[in-house]
Amino acid sequence: MRAVKRVLAVGALTAPLVIGCAGLASAQEGLDANFGKGQFVANQNGAGVADTNSVVNADGTQHTNFWVWADDSGVSGAFAGSGATWQNG
Repeated sequence: MRAVKRVLAVGALTAPLVIGCAGLASAQEGLDANFGKGQFVANQNGAGVADTNSVVNADGTQHTNFWVWADDSGVSGAFAGSGATWQNG
């Protein structure tokens, strides 16, 4: 059961990273700047992932920061995000 929990936790934890990378790959032409940093761990104590990323492109700007940890006592985490868009004129 413990191994199943870890597999499910790692699968759930990697989904935001995949979504974030897809967002970066779809950036439009012109203005484009981005930064990303992440890390993950899976061992006998539990599994976790953390990520920070910022994007500025022709549509606007955004920043996200999150972490998730799963172990025998449950799953915990936090998320913060902000963004702004501007009209192309």
